[in-house]
Amino acid sequence: MTTSMIHDIGYRHYEGRRLGRAYVLRSMYVHNLRAAFGFGRPARAKVMPFLLAAIMLLPAVGAVAAVGLADLADPPIRYSQYAVSLQVIIAIFLATQAPVLASRDLRHRVVPLYFSRPVDHLDYVLAKLGALATALFGLMAVPVTVMYVGSLVNKMPHASRHLADYLAALAGCVLFALVLAAIGTVVAAFTPRRGFGVAAVVAVYLISATFVLILQGLAELRTQFALAGWLGLCTPFNLVDTVQVRLLGAEQSSAAVAPGLGGGLVALLLCAVLVAGSVPVLYQRFRKAGLS
Repeated sequence: MTTSMIHDIGYRHYEGRRLGRAYVLRSMYVHNLRAAFGFGRPARAKVMPFLLAAIMLLPAVGAVAAVGLADLADPPIRYSQYAVSLQVIIAIFLATQAPVLASRDLRHRVVPLYFSRPVDHLDYVLAKLGALATALFGLMAVPVTVMYVGSLVNKMPHASRHLADYLAALAGCVLFALVLAAIGTVVAAFTPRRGFGVAAVVAVYLISATFVLILQGLAELRTQFALAGWLGLCTPFNLVDTVQVRLLGAEQSSAAVAPGLGGGLVALLLCAVLVAGSVPVLYQRFRKAGLS
């Protein structure tokens, strides 16, 4: 016969403050935002995002120096065209960091662990989209802000016009960040391999840009300039640039944009569809992964 003993190990009901859903959402958002820049990860994970951020910043610093040395009335790079001019750097940042947020959890099969706690699937999706959009916004908005501050320091004329252009450019950066984050996260979420995710995001950018550029060239050869502008809506950077030009009053770049106010409204509607449509797609994708 064995002797049994009962141990009182002091289990008690939790009586502390319950932080709730908002705290969980904020914690996941901060965690993903830190991951987008390599914080909390090995040093090599910080090299690419900070290198790309430095490359994004260099033209802005050069523009401020040029304004101060040459006494220019306007910066050599327009505020609203900064993101379009450096779209390759932004696309590389998106391709390298979107899989970090979307693919790692799938690869290491930790999605079910998130949902074993009181974490809503929608909160999980919104935290990742919001974090990547914030990282992209910072990547684009910081150089534009440096140029604007430089214009104030150099006491450039027409301060009110510079302020209006700067605010319109910030609105464009918000739209760029939301659209690119939606596309990049959706593409990266469908492969657990980071390398495949990087390649997939790059392929979406390159194929769409190259294909549309060819079609626009053919349309312009036939003097169908309006058609060339509408075709530009098939690439994310031209899509958002159309909104900037037609609705925010930005100056048109060399790229063709959809004509008139109607073109701007259609472009804005497509941006809204892309951003809103990414949420249910990601919701279903991560919900399925959470059941495995």
